[in-house]
Amino acid sequence: MTDTNEGGAQPQAEGAAAPGMHILGQYIKDLSFENPNAPRSLGQGEQPKLDINVNVGAQQMGDDQFEVILTLNAKAERPDMVMFNVELIYAGLFKITSVPKEHMHPFVMIECPRMIFPFARNILSEATRNGGFPPLMLDPIDFAQLYRQNMANQAAEGEQKPN
Repeated sequence: MTDTNEGGAQPQAEGAAAPGMHILGQYIKDLSFENPNAPRSLGQGEQPKLDINVNVGAQQMGDDQFEVILTLNAKAERPDMVMFNVELIYAGLFKITSVPKEHMHPFVMIECPRMIFPFARNILSEATRNGGFPPLMLDPIDFAQLYRQNMANQAAEGEQKPN
């Protein structure tokens, strides 16, 4: 019997399904736009300092369903005033199939937010434009790097807790 597996790739186990992801729905959970100093904030002036924060969370909703929540906060301020403050909590409901249990957490926390980010980015852009400012176009986010940072932070916090 000859081995026809060229290149050394491992054959997929018979009957094993390929990993899959289906977006069952996506939705705004919360959207807040504050323009506390309008109309003064709409005038020309010094370039504002922009502070952006991104957070990802998830909760299991069923055997193979997860709600993934992407929180985007952006605050623009000049030394004398807040220009705008926007918070978007955007979520997707995903059905995940055939992902090994040990890979499920990174899969949900990396691949799912990657899928819904463009929609959340557009909503944030429209909210700032509708608030009287140029559209805020967030750069793409490396969710794998964000996941690694969060896991490292959690490990460091765990080491600092007294026994």
